[in-house]
Parts: sequence; C-alpha cells; structure tokens
Amino acid sequence: MNLDIQWLISGLVENNILTVEQCQEIITRTGENCDLSTFAQEILNSMAQGLEEEEAMQLLEKLQALMEMSSERAAAGDIPQMFAPPEEEREDMDNAEWDNLPKLDNVANMSDPEIAPLIITLLKSLRSLGASDLHISAGAVPFIRCNLQIVKISDRIIPPEDAMRLNHVLLTKEQKDFFDQEMDLNFALEIDHDRFRVSLMMHKDGASGTYRLVPNKLKTLSELGFLPQDVATVERLLDYHNGLILVTGPLGSGKTTTLATMINTINKKRHDHVITVEDPIEVLIPSQNCNITQREVGKHTNNYRSALKGALREDPDIIVIGELHDLDTIENAITASETGHLVIGTLHTCDAANTLNRLLDVFPTTQQPQIRAMTSVSLRGIICQRLIPAAAGGLTVAYEMLINTMAVGNIISEGKTHQLKAVMQTGTTQGMTTFDANIFNKFNAGQITAEVAENNIRDKAILKQFKEAVAIGEAKKYAAEQAAAKKK
Repeated sequence: MNLDIQWLISGLVENNILTVEQCQEIITRTGENCDLSTFAQEILNSMAQGLEEEEAMQLLEKLQALMEMSSERAAAGDIPQMFAPPEEEREDMDNAEWDNLPKLDNVANMSDPEIAPLIITLLKSLRSLGASDLHISAGAVPFIRCNLQIVKISDRIIPPEDAMRLNHVLLTKEQKDFFDQEMDLNFALEIDHDRFRVSLMMHKDGASGTYRLVPNKLKTLSELGFLPQDVATVERLLDYHNGLILVTGPLGSGKTTTLATMINTINKKRHDHVITVEDPIEVLIPSQNCNITQREVGKHTNNYRSALKGALREDPDIIVIGELHDLDTIENAITASETGHLVIGTLHTCDAANTLNRLLDVFPTTQQPQIRAMTSVSLRGIICQRLIPAAAGGLTVAYEMLINTMAVGNIISEGKTHQLKAVMQTGTTQGMTTFDANIFNKFNAGQITAEVAENNIRDKAILKQFKEAVAIGEAKKYAAEQAAAKKK
C-alpha cells in the first residue's frame, strides 16, 4: 500500500471519520496499488451519499486537508504508527559510527561550560556522518534524521531539566529571555564555519529543540539532482527581469538549498542587486557579479511585510522571500513581480495545483478574480520538490515543474487548477514535467534505483512504461551475461 494512503487512513481513523474496517473495505474495492486521488474519491463517493450540500462540502474540506498532510508526510518518508512494523522487525540502523557519537546521558552531573562543547562536538560529528537534523526533546530519547530515516543515538530518555539545559546552553542572554517568554524560538547558529537552523519550542513534557544542519557548500542544480534539460529550464526562468517564481514542497524537502542554489546561479551570470528576506538566514551567499543583501526577520527587520516594503525602496532587481506565509506578503510579492522585479519565494505545498490554490485562496472572495488575473500574467514558473533516496547513496531531489504558458495563464485566471496536471503532461517541450515523469526520467538517468522509482510513481501509464523499461533492461543484462559465459 502506498505510503500516502497509509497516512490518509491514519488521519481518517484518528479523526473518527472512518474506522479501520471501513478503510479496509474501500481498499478492497480500489486495490492496494491505487493512487491517493482514486482512494480519496472512493471515500467521498461512499460517504457523501445522503449528505446535505453543506455537510458534503465540509467533508470535502476535511478530506483535502488530510490528503495534503498525507502527501507531505509520505514525501518526508515517515511511517504512520498504526502501520509501523514491530520493533523487532525493523531494520537496525545502529552501527559503530552512531555508537561513537558524544553521549548526552550524564548531563545532570555536568556544568554548562562542559555541556556547550559536548553539543558542538555532537553537531559537528553529525555533519561528517551525513545527518540532516538532531532532535533533543524532553521525554524522548535523542535522535537524528539521516537520509529521511530516524536513528536513535541513545536509549536514555532525556528528563525535562536536562532538555532545558541542553537547548539553553548555546543561547545568548537575549535569546534565553525571548524563549522563556514566547516559548518558541527560531534562529541561525554559527559555529566556526558551520551553520545550523535551530527551532526551539515548549511542549507538554518540556523543552524541545531541532537542529537542522545547513549545507556548508553551495551546490549546482545538477548536483542537487536536476536533470540537464530541467537545469536549462530553471536557468531560463532565472533570466527573467520580472515575474514570480515559486519553489515549493513539504517541510524538509530541500527548498532552502534549492533557493540558495538559484541565487548563486543568478550571482554568477547576472549583474544585479539581490535582496533576500529570510527567517533565519541559513546559507550565506557572498556577492560575486551581483550585490547580495541578506536580511533576517527578527534581527534586521521586524517581519516579512515590512521587509518587503522596505526592499522596494532599496533599488532591487531581484527579491527573494524565504516564505510566503500571509496575505500581505503574498499580495506585496505579486505586486512587486508586476512592477519590474523578479520575485522568488517559497511555499509549503505538495504540488503545483495546491501551490496556486494556497497562493490565491488567502485573499477575500471579492478580491480573488483580480489576483487570479494578476498571477496569470506575473507567474513565471513553479518548482515543487521532495527528496528521495539516490542510487549512489544520500538523497536526490524529485520535482515537478510548471511553466506559465498561455494555456496555464488561462487556467489560472479561470480558476480551473484541476486541469494543470494534464497541461503539464503535454507541456514537456515548454520545460514542464510531472513528478511521475521526472522520477521515471531520473531512473533512466541512473540517479535512482528501480525500487525507489516503483515506490514513488503513481501514474498508471508511466508505471507501465517503467516496468517495460525494467524488463528490457533485465533482458539485455541476461543476454550480456549469456554472451560472456559463452566466450569463457
């Protein structure tokens, strides 16, 4: 059963919308290998019968929210608890490298000056091992995320008082006071030449901290996993002098890294003034051909809204917004993209259609026709991505790309975003690609394994092409082995 369907079932059961038995009946009708949309449509068909129109709309809204959550969690590689195999059956990811990491077991007997270098050593060790996140949370064992998988680095649960000290020890006095008052804190931590994005919060058991290891080397689009034809498409988008480019995907999908790479590409090929607004600044980009001005929310400006208004007075050519998260920021971004600026921003969405819906639905109903008309003209393209295991180890980016053609502009202005996938499937000559087509192409290019490709392709037609390609490849391999055996 596909991972996104597992998450949808988990959400349906947890929210008391369906029972496990009812979900199993729907699986029996649709088949275990159906895609998320087909499964959700079958749920809607079976539950909407006899409902009033208002009740049916409420059901549809709940289902859409759960589908978006399911796609995001599946893209992150997480497994719902109700589908997780027993502990004894799980693959043991512990090895000597993880065992040699600094331990957090004796914090109660250590002073703050002793704890600080312990955390610093742990963070630097994790970078060398290829981990992406460290989690230190009260009431839980310390764990890391490596190649989308969760790895425990200790069996000892962290007590609340230890969690508070571990997450406090690297803070300045101002940061401590802010965290104690607001109970949330996001900031960039710099240790020597290493940078980390730190997110602290309070929860029912105490303090919790997530330490994201920011890449210390700017990669090219090819190194991230973009295929040659798509690298050319992205570079064409970056040649525009006005318009809106969106980089989207769920949390942890590599949007920040892609954004930094795009800025660095502009930095090498153009001679412009680039202003970025980030929360916090993660990747430092030194000026080369461009003048790069990086601003951090909370440190250099109060919020995205005031930063964007201020940026328009600073003679920018390109404005980069770390997150388009409210009406004012989105409205100002669209306006800026219409008035002679290239605007690049990010959104937490799972595909191109959801991106446009999220972008436009924040506006009041009376304003939406005008915003749709503006966006249909100003939008240049959408890159929606997620991370999947690479054949050579580590992770590679899988993505879909929407380019604003005349047909796409008409769809946006008329609000028919459900037609976007069909346009993307037929728009390869304009540089467009769907997730499924991209994954198939990455398999053909040798970037991912057949197993990863099969687990991620949802389109039945492309899945059929993939299986045919695998069969042909196996036949050629067998023929080559037979020919080699005869020569011996």
